[in-house]
Amino acid sequence: MAEGINKILTAAIIRMLRPLVRILLHHKIPYGAFADLAKWVYVDIADREFNVETRKQTISRVSVITGLNRKEVARLQKIASPDDEAVAQEYNRAVRVINGWLSDKRYTQGKGKPKTLPFEGDESFMSLVKNYSGDIPAGAILDELTQVGAVSVDNERNVTLVRHAYIPSAGLEEKMHILGTDVALLLQTINHNIHTESSEPRFQRKVMYDNLPEEALAAFRELSAEQAQSLLEQLNEYLSKQDRDTNPEVTGSGRKRAGLGIYYFEEDVDEENLK
Repeated sequence: MAEGINKILTAAIIRMLRPLVRILLHHKIPYGAFADLAKWVYVDIADREFNVETRKQTISRVSVITGLNRKEVARLQKIASPDDEAVAQEYNRAVRVINGWLSDKRYTQGKGKPKTLPFEGDESFMSLVKNYSGDIPAGAILDELTQVGAVSVDNERNVTLVRHAYIPSAGLEEKMHILGTDVALLLQTINHNIHTESSEPRFQRKVMYDNLPEEALAAFRELSAEQAQSLLEQLNEYLSKQDRDTNPEVTGSGRKRAGLGIYYFEEDVDEENLK
């Protein structure tokens, strides 16, 4: 049984690594750098999550769990985690502004339809940014949203939301941040569903056919984008009302992050894909 699971897991790892290695090679990240990162994560996870409750975690135990020698474990434990906090904050600020624009009644005109906002004044773009992005200058957020095509600005500086999602267009750093967050969240859900012993697996579904003509895809891309965006906006309306950053009066215990991610995929099919 264990041998069969390991064989399937090995095949799954190869499938996951193929697109990741393409990205790494495209950005000239050599194998040695990737191997060092993998070793660091092995040590970090073993240290944090595979300890014995009644005992203090030791270098020797981490060495046994990871298969790395004690000297290497000690070296890796001294290396700080890479930090992309500045990029994460920039990305999250823009997302919060758009989400607030779609869910806050002050900035919508019924059924989540966003108003066109004057740049300054009451219920303006400036007040929207202040409410959902803290002390960041409204002009900086406007420039970012304009650059990615999320808003348009007329001659009187009225701001209209034309795209109901923040999708970085040229910002490679932000796209790399999304790679790290979205793929990690999907893998966490899969891990939960593999190991959960409860009756509450997390939602994880996809629809896929593998003998489609190329001519069918344009309509499917449009249909899937439209319906997925509609669903995400409905879920955003619900979650924004429960979020204590948006509504400080919300009560309850703990602090959780929750959401739903949707992604589109397409690829050519050959014998390798069918294995």
